[in-house]
Amino acid sequence: MLWPKYLYLLQNFNLMQEIKKYVEDNKQRFLDELFELLRFPSVSADPKYKGDVLKTADFVAQKLKEAGADKVEICPTAGYPIVYGEKIIDASLPTVLIYGHYDVQPADPLELWQTPPFEPTIRDGKIYARGACDDKGQFYMHVKAFELMMQTNTLACNVKFMIEGEEEVGSANLGIFVKANVERLKADVVLISDTSMISMENPSIETGLRGLAYMEVEVVGPNRDLHSGVYGGAVANPATILCKMIASLHDENNHITIPEFYDKVVELNDAEKEALNAAPFDLEEYKKDLAIDAEWGEKGYSTLERTGTRPTLEVNGIWSGYIGEGAKTVLPSKANAKISMRLVPNQNSDEISEIFAKHFEKIAPKGVKVKVTPHHGGEPVVTPTDSVAYRAAEQAILDSFGKKPIPTRGGGSIPIVALFEDVLGIKSVLFGFGLDSDALHSPNEKYDVYNYYKGIETLPLFHKYYAELSK
Repeated sequence: MLWPKYLYLLQNFNLMQEIKKYVEDNKQRFLDELFELLRFPSVSADPKYKGDVLKTADFVAQKLKEAGADKVEICPTAGYPIVYGEKIIDASLPTVLIYGHYDVQPADPLELWQTPPFEPTIRDGKIYARGACDDKGQFYMHVKAFELMMQTNTLACNVKFMIEGEEEVGSANLGIFVKANVERLKADVVLISDTSMISMENPSIETGLRGLAYMEVEVVGPNRDLHSGVYGGAVANPATILCKMIASLHDENNHITIPEFYDKVVELNDAEKEALNAAPFDLEEYKKDLAIDAEWGEKGYSTLERTGTRPTLEVNGIWSGYIGEGAKTVLPSKANAKISMRLVPNQNSDEISEIFAKHFEKIAPKGVKVKVTPHHGGEPVVTPTDSVAYRAAEQAILDSFGKKPIPTRGGGSIPIVALFEDVLGIKSVLFGFGLDSDALHSPNEKYDVYNYYKGIETLPLFHKYYAELSK
């Protein structure tokens, strides 16, 4: 008779073998389906793609049904729809709410793509396409892992899916949907794969995300574009003024100069800094990957601290005057920029937006008018590392990768994580399989084929351990 411990290990081994066999038997189909999903140009920011975004929602709903989900519904919102589906196998078991998004960033500039952004291509074992990692490749792992569990009769807990189509434009309607569907979305944890790992050799789980305050600014000077020879030197140039104003937002130590900006920022203690900087990180490899000869950032902090635990202010776009072929000697009548600020715990996006607007208007010189328009925002979050859900994710990675994951802080923002905590009262696990080098939001976005399959293999283990540890 086998001892209980060895029987448990044998059952785990058998389950992992069953998972690997199912993935192996269906690898090509899994890849073909992902490619079909990636071919939809579901750019939520551009109205000309509206039809394609809606077709993507239809595709996701159909694949959820085929995978075995019940009550699959394309839920309308004031913007793009949310795809919902569920499988309740036993009301007494814990419920996992899986969140993802089917919309993608614009692919511009198109000329920088080696292959068309909506015609997925494999090069060196990597899938190149817009949305390959963010977030189609990652959320679709969950659909296929769910199918696997249904087909192998290994689904260990209840599952609900909520896949939205507006994440890349701020999830403006998701909050309305969540607040109106609290009972429908009732769950014990939210599982999200829209983040990254350090590497496949050094698996990690993100335990925090920065918040976001996104602004657009406009500087207006004369009532029309002017001849730069006739008027130059006598009239304020909005492009020059805007550049000066933006430059003044950082001091010589790259510290943000907006009054009150840091008032609620909590510094890491020595132990927290040591733990954060213990994560594997090669600065020289980092610079090589980005083709830069030096790092840049707030003085007194490491790269990992700057990208995970410190607030930032970055220019995301700037435009003015003549930018066509050849020359046109013009003094532009206005200049514009888009600016994002990443926030850390205790900072609030509404408060930061307000103090930014107040400061930017104050530093404008005479001769120009300034307009500040806030766009979307979101709050920073820290997820617990002592919860049942985190321990389940940790054990799943240990089984799948053979290594215990390293807890890290993510530099990006997923505003709805804070929303889920506030409205649904549940925490999230950030279970991403992407890499920081996957060129999210950039030309030639990619997702490793290996990561895609590895995610499908690992996710069923999370559900197994979550059900067991929740007893």
